[in-house]
Amino acid sequence: MKFRYTSLALAAACALGSQAAWADEAAAKKWVDSEFQPSTLNKDQQMAEMKWFIDAAAKLKAKGVKEISVVSETITTHEYESKTLAKAFSEITGITVKHDLIQEGDVVEKLQTSMQSGKSIYDGWISDSDLIG
Repeated sequence: MKFRYTSLALAAACALGSQAAWADEAAAKKWVDSEFQPSTLNKDQQMAEMKWFIDAAAKLKAKGVKEISVVSETITTHEYESKTLAKAFSEITGITVKHDLIQEGDVVEKLQTSMQSGKSIYDGWISDSDLIG
């Protein structure tokens, strides 16, 4: 009897796990079919790329990562990333993106402070090429 309940619980867990993966791929397909067109990649190639994000996110979520925090300067490109791509990433991966948009000088100042202290309040820094040098 105990074996039967254990088997049922295992089957249910597998079904729910595969359903969650399917939901992530369904979200990816929605974005690939709409927002991510046109593209130099065909839709199968785009879905393969989305699968990589889904799999990588699963590893992060297994380590307890639920949110990532990034910062960039306030320009149109980064506003699109913050409003649209962050939403897509969250729907596809299940990881929330907190994207701070601030003035370029503030980004540079925060980056310098982070480098000098060896500690960062952000997981990622998004910059355009003028910050490189």
